[in-house]
Amino acid sequence: MKRKPSRMILTLIVSLFVLSWGGYAFAEKPIIIGAPLSMAYLYGWTAERGIKLAVDEINAAGGVDVKGTKRPFQVEVIDTRDLEPGVPVSEALMAVERLILNKNADFIVGGPNRSEAALAAMSLLSKNKKISIVTSGVLTPAYHKTVEKEYDKFKYCFRIHGEAVNLIGEMIANFADLKEQYGFTKVFIIAQDVSHARGAAEVMAKVAGSKGFEVTGTEIFPTGASDFSMALIKAKDTGSQIINIWMDMPESAILLKQWYDMQIPALPFGSTLAAAEQPGFWKSTDGKGQFTLCNVVNAGNAPSEATEWTMKFYDAYTKKWGIEPEGLGASSSYMAVYALKDAVERAGTLDPDKVVTALEQTDMMGVYGKLKFDPKTHQVIPSTDPKEGAVGSILQWQDGKRVVVYPKSIAKGSIMLPPWMVKK
Repeated sequence: MKRKPSRMILTLIVSLFVLSWGGYAFAEKPIIIGAPLSMAYLYGWTAERGIKLAVDEINAAGGVDVKGTKRPFQVEVIDTRDLEPGVPVSEALMAVERLILNKNADFIVGGPNRSEAALAAMSLLSKNKKISIVTSGVLTPAYHKTVEKEYDKFKYCFRIHGEAVNLIGEMIANFADLKEQYGFTKVFIIAQDVSHARGAAEVMAKVAGSKGFEVTGTEIFPTGASDFSMALIKAKDTGSQIINIWMDMPESAILLKQWYDMQIPALPFGSTLAAAEQPGFWKSTDGKGQFTLCNVVNAGNAPSEATEWTMKFYDAYTKKWGIEPEGLGASSSYMAVYALKDAVERAGTLDPDKVVTALEQTDMMGVYGKLKFDPKTHQVIPSTDPKEGAVGSILQWQDGKRVVVYPKSIAKGSIMLPPWMVKK
């Protein structure tokens, strides 16, 4: 007579076929998201947090429905180190390759974060037919222009956040307001010696000049620089009223402390200014970050009510990580996972070519507005109205808080000047 297997053995057998992800049981193979990120920097760790928050929420709600089969997301993060000074692009490429070959990533989300590394990774992604959604860093317009130029080769590459040209347009709109309100016409540019910042500084100089602003000078600093006093003196001596900053290095906090201590009569306005994006900036500058403006690229990276999603995301991020969303990469990384889920479910498969088509047809409301990709460039379509497209977000530090001042459709306050710039 055959003995029936014990309840314990049956339980063990069942457990072998049921995978648990984040406390949620799934019987199917996970969909692996590979995240190549520069983890020592803001644009790396905030992207990881945004991705993992979305994955946890999706898995808790039942996972991804792939033609009737519920599958969980699983995240694999590898540190690219590409934002660190002196680290070669090849290291980021090896990280992407390990995610594809060793971790068997189905999709790539996040980085690499440095523009040079992301551009170099495009051929690797194309070779392996791996869909990638850039969510943090990578502001160069060359990214989406490369897709447009060689669509058949680079159609697997998408970007779900804003880029440098759009950021420049947002900055010029604010400069125009300052010109009208205060008569500001002179702009001094400070940039970091990296591809996107150098290129953006050049474009900013040309665009500002064509819009009736005088660019009084441009200073380029190497990554890791810690003294900006000479550039600040030049800004003052040339009568500049706005200092436009393009820096993603943490040392940019020193720049703002020096600006405050020297009482430079020019408003610091960061197109990319990583240090000022973060909630801890006020404390790290001993309050000397007051009046600093910076572009956090998309709504949700600072508190606003752009859509019904915005503060839900903001509060969920704060609860999970013990800190408010910290800047570029938070809301966009979160939304990339939801956009990927939406595309896979509509495609009914993980087949890359079919998911590419589904992503091109994305039309969903998210944290920073309606999400749609330009089908020719795979760049998310921007707007100043969250009902129409992906909305940016410019904030100013006021009394220890990050106050959104642009666009007007989501603004929570208006730009203030430091007392030494106010005419008596």
